[in-house]
Amino acid sequence: MFGSIGMPELILIFVVALLVFGPKKLPEIGKSLGRGLAEFKRASEDLKKTIEDEIEQGKKEAASVKEQLSEVKNTIAALPTAGSSAEASVPRADGAPPIRPA
Repeated sequence: MFGSIGMPELILIFVVALLVFGPKKLPEIGKSLGRGLAEFKRASEDLKKTIEDEIEQGKKEAASVKEQLSEVKNTIAALPTAGSSAEASVPRADGAPPIRPA
């Protein structure tokens, strides 16, 4: 149940706690310890969920970037080659007139 701690060790720990804290304080300490462990468990599960959500969001963003990269590749592949006359009709990104081959 508690790993390498057996029943005799648990009894000894209980007796020492009873002697140190007294019979009136021991239930309060047990309740506080139980609440603390429950809060720790809840916080660790929340952290785990947050990490899993971030990983999933990262995967979605990576897929989106891959899709955009594929679209850019397809756009570049669809552009006319350097020696064709259609190149002169492609406007420049800065709005200036296209550069005509010499």
